[in-house]
Amino acid sequence: MSVVRVMGIETEYGISVPGHPNVNAMMMSSQVVNAYSNQLPTAASRTRWDYDEETPLRDARGFDMSRAEADPSQLTDADLGLANAVLTNGARFYVDHAHPEYSSPEVLTPLDALVYDRAGEVIMARAAEIARSLPGVPEIRVYKNNTDNKGASYGTHENYLMSRATEFSAIVGGLLPFFATRQVIVGAGRVGVGQDGRGHGFQLSQRADFFEVEVGLETTLKRPMINTRDEPHADPQYHRRLHVIIGDANLAEVPTYLKMGMTSLVLSLIEADVDLSDLALLKPVTALHEVSYDVSLQYKLELADGRQMTALELQRTYAERCAAFCERRYGSDVDDQTTDVLTRWFDVLDRLDVDPMLCADELDWVAKLQILEGYRRRDGLDWSDARLQLVDLQYADMTAGKGLARKLEARGSLKRLTNDAQITAAVQDAPVDTRAWFRGECLRRYPESVAAASWDSVVFDVAGRSSLQRVPTLDPLRGTKAHVGDLLDQCRTADELLGALTGK
Repeated sequence: MSVVRVMGIETEYGISVPGHPNVNAMMMSSQVVNAYSNQLPTAASRTRWDYDEETPLRDARGFDMSRAEADPSQLTDADLGLANAVLTNGARFYVDHAHPEYSSPEVLTPLDALVYDRAGEVIMARAAEIARSLPGVPEIRVYKNNTDNKGASYGTHENYLMSRATEFSAIVGGLLPFFATRQVIVGAGRVGVGQDGRGHGFQLSQRADFFEVEVGLETTLKRPMINTRDEPHADPQYHRRLHVIIGDANLAEVPTYLKMGMTSLVLSLIEADVDLSDLALLKPVTALHEVSYDVSLQYKLELADGRQMTALELQRTYAERCAAFCERRYGSDVDDQTTDVLTRWFDVLDRLDVDPMLCADELDWVAKLQILEGYRRRDGLDWSDARLQLVDLQYADMTAGKGLARKLEARGSLKRLTNDAQITAAVQDAPVDTRAWFRGECLRRYPESVAAASWDSVVFDVAGRSSLQRVPTLDPLRGTKAHVGDLLDQCRTADELLGALTGK
């Protein structure tokens, strides 16, 4: 058992033009993405996304939804002609309906997931900055948050590669209590209650109010706590990709790191058939909402067997079972990052149990609440005051020198686990230990010859060959630098690479 597995983060960013509430968000998003992609080498900026292998309507419960039944937002395999770039760091940067989205490359550890998520922030901020400098473009702002507080929510999705042998019902049973309660650590904090934010108060999660059912295929309507999309982007005989849509967009580094690490560990328990049925909640969706509303962290959740536990107690139970499983399976031979995730998980829970404000330098919701309470005390503000929602929004602002989260970080009030050199490198370079390295290096070395790319293929258009050449990359652990680095170094052109790969 380890935190190591193929994983990644997709983030849709909020976008607005101050003073122009009715601006076309899709057009603004396209300007942001195009502004960045137009800075790429000309050939690379023309590389399209390869939709051919995508199956967004395949359900893990054993059926395919018909396209006629699907909401248009579910048809992510349709090329709508919107801005869409594949980057040399292996990421995808594109317009997802009304939002610019950054989908990180595949990585193997929570720390790398954090590094490439931070790289996405740099790319998004730079893209908006370039767009604002263009003639006729208004003052576009982008925000790493999850709601406009007017009824709309946009996602921060996690992806984890799992064993296909694991029964989906076991995944659902093991994760519902975990997802309902992990927001005490990984919630981003929100001013406002209810989907439209009209209720007064502060809650732990930006996304909790927008989830209505336990399990389902949708991502924008009737949002489920467990998403059933069965689109592995890998060999479906062996793998499934767990598409997690319930998380918040974190700006603090510790929650992102723990979110990926804790979830990976819990998935390892589930894959090992560890019985978690005694943690089942009576009403998971209600529990999700009630935990989010309870800043005191004292709310007692009803379990299916009649017991009551707080969110902190449930999280501690998960942490204890993960730690015990690691000890049984590996003894002292546990990798450093797994040990670190477990240590931090327990430590955060201990401090939250004493006083949440002890975590103000690590957790988003606590850091944000501390700022807001400072304004409330100083100016005598009630939670209904609109100025508090503006502070909430400013926390997530990606504009240089504007975002409160980044200001806290700059003065040492929000802890870092990464450094600037790591993030700068991740903006340009793909992770060396997954197939993302092959994708990114092909774009870097042969930009004029890469016609399209996706998570599981790179498509070449090479003069002298009668058709496009698709190179499948179904195994996320092949195409690494160690695997194909020497080969790419030996091939000066894409034609030479294709010849070496195909023998033709």
